[in-house]
Amino acid sequence: QPVESGGGSVQPGGSLRLSCAAPGSISTIYTMSWHRQSPGKQREWVGLITSKNVTNYGDFARGRFTLTRKNNENMVYLDLNDLKPEDTAVYYCKSILEDTGLFSWGQGTQVTVSS
Repeated sequence: QPVESGGGSVQPGGSLRLSCAAPGSISTIYTMSWHRQSPGKQREWVGLITSKNVTNYGDFARGRFTLTRKNNENMVYLDLNDLKPEDTAVYYCKSILEDTGLFSWGQGTQVTVSS
């Protein structure tokens, strides 16, 4: 399963970089997707990056969050900028095999935005 890291506490307007280590080689076969879940709310989609580096984002993330991947390191990064208190959530990475659709969730990493 993928492994997330990089969460923490930050003040409003701050930035964080979340990392996701893929479960195997991501150079050609994985789409990596990020989701988040706040207490009492359903898990919501943040964005994804395909094996061809095509990205797409949820409306709240577009313009503030950026996905990148380094295939030689089997890593995907989610840069969170201009963070707001409503971005407080556990952020989850999901790896999706593009040929089969099989997927795997990470354990999540906590992001807290508070003054």
